[in-house]
Amino acid sequence: MLELRHLQVLRAIAREGSLAAAARALQHSQPTVTHHLGTLEAHFRTKLVERGPRGAVLTEAGEALLTHAEAVLARIALAEREVRGLVEQGSVALRVGTFPTAGALLLPPAVRQVHGHGVRVSLTEGEPPELLAGLRSRELHLALVFSQPGDRLGLDEDFVVHPLMEDPLLLVLPAGHPQAGMERVPLAALRDEAWIVGTTDADPCDRLLGLACAREGFEPVHALRTDDYGVMQGFVAAGIGVALVPRLGLGRPREDIVVRELADLVLARQIGVAMPRSGVSPAALDLLAALRRQARVLAGPA
Repeated sequence: MLELRHLQVLRAIAREGSLAAAARALQHSQPTVTHHLGTLEAHFRTKLVERGPRGAVLTEAGEALLTHAEAVLARIALAEREVRGLVEQGSVALRVGTFPTAGALLLPPAVRQVHGHGVRVSLTEGEPPELLAGLRSRELHLALVFSQPGDRLGLDEDFVVHPLMEDPLLLVLPAGHPQAGMERVPLAALRDEAWIVGTTDADPCDRLLGLACAREGFEPVHALRTDDYGVMQGFVAAGIGVALVPRLGLGRPREDIVVRELADLVLARQIGVAMPRSGVSPAALDLLAALRRQARVLAGPA
């Protein structure tokens, strides 16, 4: 029967490079480490560690097991912290991931609704790929993410993305731009413009822009890359290029830019909450409900 101490021994050998060093790190005797390793190898009926004069290295089977051992031990450590927090502080810990614009406008009012009900929220801020990695490792209970509509973000069937709202992409132009006087600007009129875009080609907003431009028969030229919408607006104001910015990312627009809708074209990113399909805590479900209410407020009248 597998025990946590067996997995701890395998991890220590991988980290320390020998059974003797692993024993010192775990404050065990070397015979104890040898015994636990032998029990682990007998369970799987294969050699997990190659021992030699220069130390010990994991076999291919050992490396495969190590990935799962580290995940199990990390989950146990998280569980210990969570339960201790509940016992010692009388509150439930809820680990939430968010990207910046959602962190500013969607999340605070929703957290306020659950904060007074024995829920203690901790935040991790980042872009969707980082947040999804934290969700898969269970370091996060849920994550606010954005994507193209219908994109599952590479999540398997153990996870679900609950849609919250569509965040329309708006055109940002310098105040003196030839198209600035138009209420709605045709995308084709921007064929010769340079564009300020996100830092990676995987950015959903830029992918939507690329698809829309392709339908008009041209490819957008990238002038600069930044994920900071304030920086993006600054470069637009300086005449370096034009940009598509999500409505939630606009903040209070500068006086030296204009914001317009695209003519005959609606582009929007989908904002949602990614979370495990099962085993979700009541606190996480309460926050999801609060986020849905705040999303309806931000979306405005139907």
